[in-house]
Amino acid sequence: MIATVEDRGHTYRIDLNQPLDLSLVLRAGEDNPRAWYVDPPRMEPVMTDQFTGSTELGGMVNFRDVYLNPHGHGTHTECVGHISNPILYLNDYLERFWFGAVLTTVKPAILDADDRYRKAGDRILLPHQLEGLNPDGKANAVIIRTAPNTDAKRSQVYSGSNPPYLHLDAMRKLVEQGFEHVLIDLPSVDRELDEGLLECHHLFWNYPEDPHYHRTITELIYAPDSIADGFYLLNLQVAPFRNDAAPSRPVLYRPL
Repeated sequence: MIATVEDRGHTYRIDLNQPLDLSLVLRAGEDNPRAWYVDPPRMEPVMTDQFTGSTELGGMVNFRDVYLNPHGHGTHTECVGHISNPILYLNDYLERFWFGAVLTTVKPAILDADDRYRKAGDRILLPHQLEGLNPDGKANAVIIRTAPNTDAKRSQVYSGSNPPYLHLDAMRKLVEQGFEHVLIDLPSVDRELDEGLLECHHLFWNYPEDPHYHRTITELIYAPDSIADGFYLLNLQVAPFRNDAAPSRPVLYRPL
């Protein structure tokens, strides 16, 4: 199925039968990717005196409760409600789901000296590594794949590991290039322990001064190496949770 898409004065043709899924599969148990010290997600059959929610246990249907944390259990998209007071809800503000997007692969640098809450030895994405990604202004989403890029990301437990993160000036560089949606294969754009500042989140949404409510951050994606760096059309599919964040499924399409 071939579709023609017009965006920002450009026309693209894409094959809707050739999606490139960037989401991590949510599954119960220890091998699910997770962060922020949350327990593994659970999927449990509903069991009562009158009902058995498992065909394996003799029930007529599978009928399971699912326990998850959107921020900690896999691919998710968040809005400014993640840091706002009062809480705001993603589905009140994300009203478009198709975007021009550029995928880039970055090997985090090693910080050589302490810098406020940042510590020597931290793996960090620096502004010069994110320059020149949107020279013609076609993209309003950026997808950051960090190297090394292995299948371990499909089940990585990030809690307490001080994962790579963006330098504040790197986030500023993305904003300056006109990106309104940031997708990354890490649990956060900010340092795991940053004294509660969340500077990159605040800068990206310009909160609380003049918030950009329509902007989103999507974390814990996975882009296999088979997907080359470059320009794509992005379909950002988001579960309709009334929450600051929701499980999501970003899907790319190569222009023909």
